[in-house]
Amino acid sequence: MIYNLGIRWASFLLKLASRFNHKLQLGVQGRAETFQILKDKLKPEDQTLWFHCASLGEYEQGLPVFQEIKKTYPNHKAVLTFFSPSGYEIRKNSPIADVVVYLPWDTPLNAKKFIDLVNPDLTLFVKYDIWPNYLKELKTRGKRAILISALFRPNQAYFKWYGNVIKEALFAFEHIFTQDANSKDLLKKIGYEKATISGDTRFDRVSQQLNIDNHLPYIETFKNNRLCVVAGSTWPEGEAFLAEFINSYSNEYVSYIIAPHNIKSEQIQKLKASIHKPTMLFSEMEESSLSNQQVFIVDTIGILSKIYSVGDIAYVGGAVGTTGLHNTLEPAVFGIPIIIGSHYDKFPEAHDMVDLGGMFSIKTQEEFSNQLKNLIENESLRNNSGAINKRYIEKNKGAVIQIMDYIRKY
Repeated sequence: MIYNLGIRWASFLLKLASRFNHKLQLGVQGRAETFQILKDKLKPEDQTLWFHCASLGEYEQGLPVFQEIKKTYPNHKAVLTFFSPSGYEIRKNSPIADVVVYLPWDTPLNAKKFIDLVNPDLTLFVKYDIWPNYLKELKTRGKRAILISALFRPNQAYFKWYGNVIKEALFAFEHIFTQDANSKDLLKKIGYEKATISGDTRFDRVSQQLNIDNHLPYIETFKNNRLCVVAGSTWPEGEAFLAEFINSYSNEYVSYIIAPHNIKSEQIQKLKASIHKPTMLFSEMEESSLSNQQVFIVDTIGILSKIYSVGDIAYVGGAVGTTGLHNTLEPAVFGIPIIIGSHYDKFPEAHDMVDLGGMFSIKTQEEFSNQLKNLIENESLRNNSGAINKRYIEKNKGAVIQIMDYIRKY
């Protein structure tokens, strides 16, 4: 009862806050349309699959599994749900699904109504977005539900005395595939035994990038055979480090591509103004003069993973501040060294690559400048540390095979 009251209260507060926040407003409006969309696009006789992701990161994590499941069940319709607008708005036209909607709030009534309409033969949740009422409804109806790429920590509510409601929800999963042994051990301590350590499906996802055409002609024109530093998913605190280095380091044979996380015009113009070298924006691109620029600011979304393919060195944002480290596996798969900030405690892959010597953590401007300068000028260090990251990705692939072997078997 306390959980359900909390959900209703959270929903009410979000509606109030959405009046002042466009992103929240998208979620509120989207959830109001979910049931009608499902009624319009699904028929009672349809066989269905349900894939749920919190946001864009979980979608990318689950995608290689979703793709294999679609091959295994070609006659099923796939329903893809997101809770966050940052996932739904970018992937609402995903080819992996027949229907893409926002997941309504986790109330008993919504859960019953949603499962009535979708009636999935198989449900996959990704990583940690676990909703007790939906899972309870699935379990009551004898429906299969699996959690993949789960990553647990001791301080989470599942493992505290006050977390009984969401702890019980874990037992609605037929099987849980964890990223590491610690997560499996935590499940065992609460009596959940049906878990397998499969690793992180993101390794399989980023490895797929090597099998597609990453060619972007304008990026290669800009690079113009120069050494290229790619700064991906940057935030202002990291951008300040970059601007200071670019302005003070004199080497015309080094180019810089910056892909900010926030591409609002005001922030982009502020970043451009802070850089005193020839700089061009993607939105203002003139391909004929690209090769004369030293800095290219990518104020659009959806092409960063391809841009990493031309990089010689990467900086990945989010860990200089406290916004959360962005995806470091995307550049690692291309075998390049990576610089990050110091706040990466919750990212096991970052710990691994730092310990192995393929990734470098910095705290200050001086550390950033020294590390980047060293990687630019020391080709042997650059190649060796990049090769470490590439081997790390290769070694950790295979989660999708384990998950699919289980699904096909049962």
